[in-house]
Amino acid sequence: MALINIDTAIKRAIQMLRKLSPPQGLEILTYKRNRGVTILKQEEDLFAVRERGYEENEYSVSFNALPKLLKSISKREFPRSRKVRIYQLSSPEEEGQVRKKL
Repeated sequence: MALINIDTAIKRAIQMLRKLSPPQGLEILTYKRNRGVTILKQEEDLFAVRERGYEENEYSVSFNALPKLLKSISKREFPRSRKVRIYQLSSPEEEGQVRKKL
């Protein structure tokens, strides 16, 4: 997917996650693709969030708590970024897949 403004990325990710079925998810990466957040839908209201970059953390949150968590992670992982990339994952195996290098 193309570069998306960081201000609208969380809102767009929430909209996309609402439409996905349980084994699917999203990956939000920096421009250089060296840091990111992976969100996998485990159940209708349960999401697994993995942070990769400055810190390595894993969370399991409900849909209602997801926007607040993503906002705090984005401030930590994308401090100077103005644009991010969002990729849709069809299965958990696609997580961390090597993307095209710049």
